[in-house]
Amino acid sequence: MKTRPENYVIRVQADPGELAIPAWNALLATQAQPTPFMRLEYLQALHQSRSATADTGWQPQFIGIWEGDELLAACPVWLKSHSYGEYVFDWAWADAYRRHGLEYYPKLLVAVPFTPVPGSRLLARNEEKRALLVQALQALAEQQGLSSIHLLFGAPQDHQAATDHAWLQREGVQFHWTQRVPEPFVDFQDFLAALQRDKRKKIQQEQRRVREAGVSFKTLEGPAITEQAWDFFYHCYQLTYRAHHSTPYLTRDFFRLMSETMAANWLLFIAMREGVPIAASLLALDPERGAAFGRYWGAIEQIPCLHFDACYYQPLAWCIEHGYRRFEGGAQGEHKMARGLLPVPTQSSHWLAHPDFSDAVAEFLAREGQAMRGYVNELEEHQPFKAGTSAQSPK
Repeated sequence: MKTRPENYVIRVQADPGELAIPAWNALLATQAQPTPFMRLEYLQALHQSRSATADTGWQPQFIGIWEGDELLAACPVWLKSHSYGEYVFDWAWADAYRRHGLEYYPKLLVAVPFTPVPGSRLLARNEEKRALLVQALQALAEQQGLSSIHLLFGAPQDHQAATDHAWLQREGVQFHWTQRVPEPFVDFQDFLAALQRDKRKKIQQEQRRVREAGVSFKTLEGPAITEQAWDFFYHCYQLTYRAHHSTPYLTRDFFRLMSETMAANWLLFIAMREGVPIAASLLALDPERGAAFGRYWGAIEQIPCLHFDACYYQPLAWCIEHGYRRFEGGAQGEHKMARGLLPVPTQSSHWLAHPDFSDAVAEFLAREGQAMRGYVNELEEHQPFKAGTSAQSPK
């Protein structure tokens, strides 16, 4: 699709590999909430590794707005034939369409596949160009006769642009740790001391059980993650999916590409016992903004409390030691609150072509949003930190 609003050209590209990395990443760097997952190397690797392609239900339809050779706005768009790998669940909407004899799939999705990390999605030089992206998305959906468009885990500016075009808003919650201000935690023990006594004792008991099992941790950062270490991690990653009778979303080739193009953005904890690796926990890093993101984990041997240590306590200790300000624990899981990760609202935007279904979903989202706000308020009444302790800083 090519149209010309004023002097601009809007292009829809089915191969992310055809896009220029410098132009895309330079635009990303100007956004309010850039993350490593929106770097073009990451998005291209998903496609090149055959993790997110038409064959797996993720057909790229990336939109760019150009003025000559200058990229003014862009967003990653996928034509989806299912709702897997999104972490904002619309299965009930799809079922309602089916029961009324309508096709819900394919749909358009603006998101990072398999990655529920909030951040900028509608990359734009200004709000006018961001609005053009929203208009281009609707034009693409209408031209192809699609049921809907979904913008997941965007920045506030993205969702405001969608709201300005009458898209529906949906609320969610995740659990993040942020460094204390104005007096940062100096180490993990200082962090533990700020927790309520029962929470602190539970963490200490869990870590003691791991130590008593003879487990220690080796930390590999960036280029220090060897091919052998990546292989071991991927084996553990596969085992996690196998335990849930599922298939991994990401191929081994995806992580090979990450080690080649974005090595500095990865941190690997390997649990060792008697010199033998038994588990692995992988984090993504954003060194420029001091943020870490829990991503994947797996173990070849089941040891009580090892998951909590590898996925929460070791990462938190590392973040504090290295001056990181935020650790995001991923989607869902209120059990994370007991480990010092506090509720943070998330948002998604939705456009449905069918007026009656749009009205019905709007009513549902109003009720769901009220319930979600009540849930978050209830969570905030059960803070894991001592009374009067400042435990979370603004983003």
